[in-house]
Amino acid sequence: MLYVFFPPLADQFILFNLFRYITFRAGAACLTALVVSFLLGPSVIAWLRKVQKQGQPIRTDGPERHLLEKKGTPTMGGLLILGALIISVLLWADLRNGYVWAVLFVTVGYGALGFADDFLKVTKRNTRGVPGRVKLIVQAVIGLIAAVWITALARGPLATAVTIPVFKEVAIQLSWFFPVFAMLVMMGASNAVNLTDGLDGLAIVPTMICAAVFTLIAYLVGNRIFADYLQLNPVQGAGELAVFCSALIGAGMGFLWYNAPPARVFMGDIGSLALGGGLGAVAVAIKHEIVLVIVGGLFVVETVSVIIQVFWYKRTGRRVFLMAPLHHHFEKKGWAEPTIVIRFWIISMILALVGLATLKIR
Repeated sequence: MLYVFFPPLADQFILFNLFRYITFRAGAACLTALVVSFLLGPSVIAWLRKVQKQGQPIRTDGPERHLLEKKGTPTMGGLLILGALIISVLLWADLRNGYVWAVLFVTVGYGALGFADDFLKVTKRNTRGVPGRVKLIVQAVIGLIAAVWITALARGPLATAVTIPVFKEVAIQLSWFFPVFAMLVMMGASNAVNLTDGLDGLAIVPTMICAAVFTLIAYLVGNRIFADYLQLNPVQGAGELAVFCSALIGAGMGFLWYNAPPARVFMGDIGSLALGGGLGAVAVAIKHEIVLVIVGGLFVVETVSVIIQVFWYKRTGRRVFLMAPLHHHFEKKGWAEPTIVIRFWIISMILALVGLATLKIR
């Protein structure tokens, strides 16, 4: 960014003063990520088809129609999302801001883990990938490093506290346990998005909705005037994460162009793990971890459905749902895929409005 590397030159021109405004750079980041997605999409998908040949391995115990309708579709489309996101953030964000690098660290780190997982699935032609225990350990290490990093950037009592929505002066002080809590938020968000990614367009739109909410919240908490007016806890420097979230929206829209039913490419773990982890890191940085649970309630429900299914089956040998995660339950009941996806999108929008309402209800 010109303003970062050549501030004296930037100050000479009125046009370059636009780079001072987060709102301008956030909008530009969204548009840039969208354009990059459109430009790179066809070639990336063609390359994935050439390399993978048979496409993503389909679960044999899943809905029967998937074996016919989704066979041969390439995965690892998250490469397109991450490429557009990273290019846009590096172009438009203030690279002197530590929060930007901490969130990128989580996003890229989880994306690399997802890449390894997808690569093993494609090359070995099964749905196992990286062993679950190894995956959790890697996620924990990356999340803990980022949590300590973000805590060091925040400083002060608020750095290790969890704020409670609606109650303006209530914050739970976790002290040394906060990095562990933050790590769990990132891991939980990452795996929740991963579990939700099972139908064309199902995961990416709720992810964009969450990103839109956090674009606004990041901007507000990073601006002392707005934060004081809304009685939010200000986080100096966190406003720059609005650029990251906005770029995520643009990259998501570009990917949805190719992922809309019938999908030409699947997101894969490289996308779902990275996007969920990135949103979790943003929530930790702007001190709105609980709001993430509200806005991302769809991801929470999908995850809880899996936990309930596994727990109850091990305990009784019977299933609560026809199949988990929850979207597969509705497939088994005979709902059409577009019906499930669009209704889940609507639910995400409603939850986003509830999350935004917490900003004003104090």
